[in-house]
Amino acid sequence: MAEIELIMPKMGESVAEATITNWLKSEGDSIEAEEPVLEIATDKVDSEIPAPETGILKKILFQVDDVVKVGEVIAIIEVEGVARSSSPITIEEKAPQAVQEIQNSPTTVLTEELTKNSPSGKFLSPLVRSISEKEGISGSELDLIKGTGLNDRITKDDLVLYIESRGKANSKAPQAVLTPKSAPAVVASKPQQVISMGEGDEIIQMDRMRKMISDHMIMSVNTSAHVTSFVEADVTEMVMWRNKVKNSYQQREGEKITFTPIIMEAVAKAIKEMPMINVSVSGDTIIKRKHINLGMATALPSGNLIVPVIKDADQMNLVGLSKKVNDLANRARNNKLSPDEVSGGTFTVTNVGTFGNVMGTPIINQPQVAIMAIGAIRKKPAVIETSFGDTIGVRHMMFLSLSYDHRVVDGSLGGSFVQRVAKILEDFDLNREV
Repeated sequence: MAEIELIMPKMGESVAEATITNWLKSEGDSIEAEEPVLEIATDKVDSEIPAPETGILKKILFQVDDVVKVGEVIAIIEVEGVARSSSPITIEEKAPQAVQEIQNSPTTVLTEELTKNSPSGKFLSPLVRSISEKEGISGSELDLIKGTGLNDRITKDDLVLYIESRGKANSKAPQAVLTPKSAPAVVASKPQQVISMGEGDEIIQMDRMRKMISDHMIMSVNTSAHVTSFVEADVTEMVMWRNKVKNSYQQREGEKITFTPIIMEAVAKAIKEMPMINVSVSGDTIIKRKHINLGMATALPSGNLIVPVIKDADQMNLVGLSKKVNDLANRARNNKLSPDEVSGGTFTVTNVGTFGNVMGTPIINQPQVAIMAIGAIRKKPAVIETSFGDTIGVRHMMFLSLSYDHRVVDGSLGGSFVQRVAKILEDFDLNREV
């Protein structure tokens, strides 16, 4: 028998570490090649790590809620054959800093011993149970915490955040951020907005994804000089074509064709013509991207937002784009995306028309320099120019809005780009084959 190392894999260019959320196997268990061994969570998505080969899980080197850097060894697997690495691995077991602070603070020890599952059946990791017992949090109280981990599992961060808010709620001293109307405002050492609480108001803690979205949006606004240009496009030909082919397409391909891949195709064509919209800024240098990787902002059932990426969108035909859009959207809503599928985007498209909005001013998805919003398609009376003169007819109209970084994208490029996308859509071939 030989030993191989299970390594924390690289999961996208911007992902440097991941948190172990659940071990699916225990030491001594047999595992098959490609069988999931553990679940992890990154800053973007939850995922599984499979076994590289068939063997026995000999040693687990990190525990649930440990943060592991990409490239580190997380377990040893015993397999048949020759070992890939014979170098010894030494892991220093150390509780995370946040946990140490909780463990060292005065607490009320809970007499109730928590089990692996809460009263409602919610999975509780050993670390969550240990902290809860030390903080005097019962199983029924844990059921009130909205978990942000896989399958709504309560993570260490969820629990730490709950304990902090619980302490504030129980404190009689006026708070700097949330204060009753009758309490005097307290000036914090770090400037914060003072919010008064009214009768019946409810405090809702942000989940992990919402906190990341919040930080990312504030960072983007503080980084880029945002400007937004608008164009109204007559997309009647595109709508008529889609209505003409949608039934035959669904029968042939087994899935629907929506307007999103058609618009993605137009965006990719416009980027090829105007590549300086497909750049990033690093200090005082501009990075011109070779690949056209289109981000597709997708709303999740939780109300949060995630942006899966269509890599090399300009290399796909309309059928390929349609299948990719449907696949990414479905897996995004079911939390099945891999970290690599939400990284590497060079330009983003967001469909505000899904919610009935006619236009929007989206915030740039850093480190990109532009993002396009698609408004709802509506029937409107419009002037139609013909060789016999102008006339008025009912047309399908749609607003396109482009937010761009004015540090590197001037109004001429930003305005020309959104106008070019609109022109491509307006000139859609009604007789096109798909």
